[in-house]
Amino acid sequence: MKLPFTAEQFLQVFTNYNQSIWPLQIFFILLAVICVILIFRNSVYTNVIVPAILAFFWLWMGVIYHIIYFSKINPAAYLFGALFILESILLLHYGNIRKEIKLFYNKDIYSYSGIVIIIFALAIYPLIGYFFGHIYPASPTFGLPCPTTIFTLGILLFNKGKLPVGLIIIPLIWSLIGFTAALKLGIYEDTGLLIAGIVTVILAFYRRKNFQSMNLS
Repeated sequence: MKLPFTAEQFLQVFTNYNQSIWPLQIFFILLAVICVILIFRNSVYTNVIVPAILAFFWLWMGVIYHIIYFSKINPAAYLFGALFILESILLLHYGNIRKEIKLFYNKDIYSYSGIVIIIFALAIYPLIGYFFGHIYPASPTFGLPCPTTIFTLGILLFNKGKLPVGLIIIPLIWSLIGFTAALKLGIYEDTGLLIAGIVTVILAFYRRKNFQSMNLS
């Protein structure tokens, strides 16, 4: 399927967005660091603050990026925006209302995988982009959909219980969309989306299967 915009137009959206919101990008990174610190400290506030921060990110991306900026070159951005807003609501629902998000650092494959994915989102992702010529402000900074989706998947892997299926559907959908766009537009750092999505699905399924086995035994 042919995209309704060119790579140049896509990068120009990043430029317009980044120049308009500066220096909020720094604030977003600080929020991400706070999430990681809270998880590693296993604070009593972790399971309240971290889902709320993630919900804020998804609401921001849905309204500010998709609806206000991306919609100027792609009408589908309104649908994407609605999905991202829905994900924000789901994060608050499962995290702050139903209390089903219980983030906890443990020395296991889930936490280790989460660490790798988070490092990729915050550090490796922009380095790969820089290598391919995506230099600020014409680059997908943290707080934009692709790196922030990767970060979200990494955070959710710290959940010590069964990860609600409804919580990962939209990030997985975006992982597929972002990966497809990466191939067509040359945003090769977005290939990390597909990897993060696959890893999250496999580990979430494995953990759910283990919980079911424990309940039957």
